[in-house]
Amino acid sequence: MRRVARGTARTILLVCVLDSILRAQATHDHAQPSSSDQDSWQWTVDGSAFFGYNYQYRKFTDFSAWESQNWLMAGGTRRIRSGRFTASTMLSLEPWTLKNIGSPQAFQTGETFRRAPLIDYQHPHDFIMGLGAGYRVPWQRLTWSFSGGLVGTPAFGPIVFMHRPSAADNPQAPLAHHYLDSMHITPGVLTAGATGGEWTLEGSWFRGHEPDENRTDLDLGPLDSYSMRLGWAHGAWSAQASGAALTMPELITPYDAKRLSASLSFDKPDRRLAWTAAFGQNREIHGNLEAYLLEGRMQLRPRDAVYGRVESVAKDILDAGFHPPGVFHRHRQSQIGALTIGYVRDLWTASDARFGVGGDVTGYLVRTICARPTARLSPSTCFCAIGRRAPIMQPSRMCIRITREP
Repeated sequence: MRRVARGTARTILLVCVLDSILRAQATHDHAQPSSSDQDSWQWTVDGSAFFGYNYQYRKFTDFSAWESQNWLMAGGTRRIRSGRFTASTMLSLEPWTLKNIGSPQAFQTGETFRRAPLIDYQHPHDFIMGLGAGYRVPWQRLTWSFSGGLVGTPAFGPIVFMHRPSAADNPQAPLAHHYLDSMHITPGVLTAGATGGEWTLEGSWFRGHEPDENRTDLDLGPLDSYSMRLGWAHGAWSAQASGAALTMPELITPYDAKRLSASLSFDKPDRRLAWTAAFGQNREIHGNLEAYLLEGRMQLRPRDAVYGRVESVAKDILDAGFHPPGVFHRHRQSQIGALTIGYVRDLWTASDARFGVGGDVTGYLVRTICARPTARLSPSTCFCAIGRRAPIMQPSRMCIRITREP
């Protein structure tokens, strides 16, 4: 617990220090004579950290942990000729603030621990969650974008859960994470796209293998997978449809896979109401697995917000394990239903910060080919903080939150 608290405190301190430096730099740049503010660097910092107690109740065993989910993002942008260049990085201290196996989460799957399939845990994020640069330029009635990253996000799926307005108060990854948005930490990505009016078409070339269990290295390798995404945005509405061809994404299943995704989101400009509906499908040699998600957040009053998430996800937990090349069989599927309901009350607010307390509870319904439906309950408790310009920290499950607004 002390290690978790220290890691959380370091995250908050790092965000505050970077924010102070960037504010000082912005003041300095403003004081200097300049031919155009657009030609100078503009810096932003964004961060989030949760600290709390996570308790999961299962019929045959309970498991819990004091933990902290967190991330810090910094970026700079400036005009170069007729376009705009952007560089950014994103870091996380989760390799030190979560257990090596990850955060307890009933029925969660994805990646491995000690070369075995990871079940009932959400893995820690890598220390380097993002490191790349991009360039956008208008030309011939379109806006063209080009980006590359040692670690980045291919053109696939909706916005990753930690950045979705509809999940702003919920730090827990959805059960559909590895169907929709788990590729947000991909080692080696090249992306190109074009935007015309309300429509955007993008394509990516990247390494399809999931990150390994060493959360502090760069898992670089050949770019062997690709994806395409068609996006639409109009006012508060946005939608996307995407597909990816992945080369041997999982260590325990040495076969290629395909992934499909579609989503529709609504986010009011004042952020008082946001929701996302999404569908994802993994097409694997052992069968097709589908996931459905609906989540949302509503600001009831200036200091009170509620959030929720409902999912139905097909998992092959019963047959998870290593499958050597040439070994093939259809996997039995378990249909997992999950419902999360949460509430957050801001106790203190300022122009660029807020501090609150709240909580959530998640219930599960499980159905398999050879078992009757069973129920699970997963209440949890945590202390968190959010900052925006950063959020400095974010909340969920009986939590305390601090948020810094731009």
